[in-house]
Amino acid sequence: MIYRRRKKGAAPGGFYRFESLRNRTTMYGSGFGEYIRLRDEFGNVWRGEAELQADDTVRYRFRDATGRTISGVSDSYGIVLRDEHGNTWRGFLD
Repeated sequence: MIYRRRKKGAAPGGFYRFESLRNRTTMYGSGFGEYIRLRDEFGNVWRGEAELQADDTVRYRFRDATGRTISGVSDSYGIVLRDEHGNTWRGFLD
C-alpha cells in the first residue's frame, strides 16, 4: 500500500477565518505552511507566519502595514489570537 507521508515540522495550511469576540469583526485569508496572508473587514492586510512548537501546538504571529501585531497559539480545538489592545480573536483552519 502507498501512504502519504506528512512532513515533520511542517505547519498546517488552508483557509483561515477569525472573529473578534469584542465587536464581531472578521479576518479571513489563506496560507500554506509557514506563510499566511489575512484581510480584515476594513481592507487591512495582515502578513504572518505559523511556527510548529515541540508540544504539537502552532504559534501564530501577524503584522499589518502600520505595525500592529496579533499573536497566539492553536491546539486541537482551534486558534486563539490576541492583539496589543487585549482583544481576543477566535478562529479555525479549514
